[in-house]
Amino acid sequence: MTKAYWIVHATINDVDAYAKYREANATAFAKYNGRFLVRGGAQELREGQQRPRSVVIEFPTLEAAKACYDSPEYQAAKALRVPVSDIDLVIVEGFDI
Repeated sequence: MTKAYWIVHATINDVDAYAKYREANATAFAKYNGRFLVRGGAQELREGQQRPRSVVIEFPTLEAAKACYDSPEYQAAKALRVPVSDIDLVIVEGFDI
């Protein structure tokens, strides 16, 4: 099976409130075997536009990545995130060699 990824670019407007989202999303990511490959960290824009924070989360399958996003656990966490951040999030299927 091919892995899948959440690729997120975020602007966080309230760091303290966003921390509550980070605590809450752990339940959904654990349930669907999401694994952080990138979580913030230094970045250098080479082309186009970019938000200040980038995150990449790996899932075992595309179905798991979608189910995690749609899950009640993640939707509850998302409700904490929406008022305090602006994000672009795409779920993408990996390339199987």
